[in-house]
This record gives sequence, structure tokens and C-alpha cells, in this order.
Amino acid sequence: MISWNAIQTVLLDMDGTLLDLHYDNHFWLKHVPARYAEKYGLSLEASQHELRGRYEKVAGTMQWYCMDYWSSELGLDIERLKQEVAHLIAVHPHVAPFLERIRGAGKRVVLVTNAHHKSLALKMSKTRLDHYFDAMICAHALGKPKEHPDFWHEFQSHEAFNPQQTLLIDDSLPVLRSARNYGIAHLLAIYQPDTRQPRKDVAEFEAIESFEQIMPGGDW
Repeated sequence: MISWNAIQTVLLDMDGTLLDLHYDNHFWLKHVPARYAEKYGLSLEASQHELRGRYEKVAGTMQWYCMDYWSSELGLDIERLKQEVAHLIAVHPHVAPFLERIRGAGKRVVLVTNAHHKSLALKMSKTRLDHYFDAMICAHALGKPKEHPDFWHEFQSHEAFNPQQTLLIDDSLPVLRSARNYGIAHLLAIYQPDTRQPRKDVAEFEAIESFEQIMPGGDW
């Protein structure tokens, strides 16, 4: 699936790719609605319905990924609420060995996430994956989410890389399409970003069930 001797740089998404998306889905679809319902005297169903509409309005924008935006918008301390369910943060199987192997193979390993920097800090404090990366870049620092057509041009100014010798692994189809349009040659999706949900349709992209499938051998 991957010819590792053709790869110099490995770009990795965080939520749904390296980490189980169950944490984020539970947080936004269950925990936040429950706390919102408590604060404003709503039923859980009414809260979920209202929040679903609010989420949809900003989906795919930097606001959707911004913890400060949601704290202000909802009148809730999103950072504190994330801590309340932080025990659900989990690393997908075989991620740590995979990161060790690709670093050992001399590849440049970069985390590229739409997540807010506060969310990144929380997840790295829980998973201790940060030491595997040569760099960690939040889209907030660039002002555009990864699915935006101009994101990769901005990213190139922060992290010089050769698109033809770069692998991106991401669970978001809009992000993968954006990267493909920019010219990133090697792209992989994730079949099951949330381990509590069914295998997803990855459309036109190759995908993996587990990082064990693409573990570099000794021929890089």
C-alpha cells in the first residue's frame, strides 16, 4: 500500500486518525448537550436539536474547531467540560509502534490538526504522543482549516515539504480531497475513526483498518 522509500514526510491528523474519535463524538453529541440542557433548563432532546443546528452553521470553518468560540457561543466552559470526560481520550491500536518505526526510518513526522491548541494540549498530556513528532501544527495558527483550498499553501510556508514525497493520513474526506488538489501524492483514509461506530465509506481513497497494515519494514 505504501512504498516507504518514496516518502520523506509523513503528515498525520489527530482526531479520528491517531486518536479514537469516540471522545469527540461523545463530547459534542452527548456531554455538551447534557450540560447545556442543565444550564438552560431544556430537555436533553431539545438541547441536542438546538446544538445540532448551531454546529451545522459553522461546520468546516475555524469556528467549528475553536473552543473559545463555543465557550462564548454557548455560555459554557468548554475547556473544563473537556476535562470532565478526558478519561475517554484513547489512542488507536498500533499508533505508538508505527510512529517509532517511521521516525526510526528517518522520515519527518508532522502532526497537522484542525483541533484548537487547548484541545491539542489536553490530548497530548493524556496520550504522551508529542515526543514522536518533529513538529505539531494547528490550523488555527494558519487561519484556515485543512479542508480550505488555501490551507496547504499556507502550511507550505510553515513546513517546507515536497508534495510528491509526502504521505498524509486523515479521516476527513474533504481534507484528503483538498490535499489531493494541492498535489500531495500519497493519501490514506481511516475506515473506523470512531471505534464505537460502523466502518465508514472512504469513497475514492485507499484506507487502513489499523496502522499495523502500513508498518514500515526494513527496506526503506
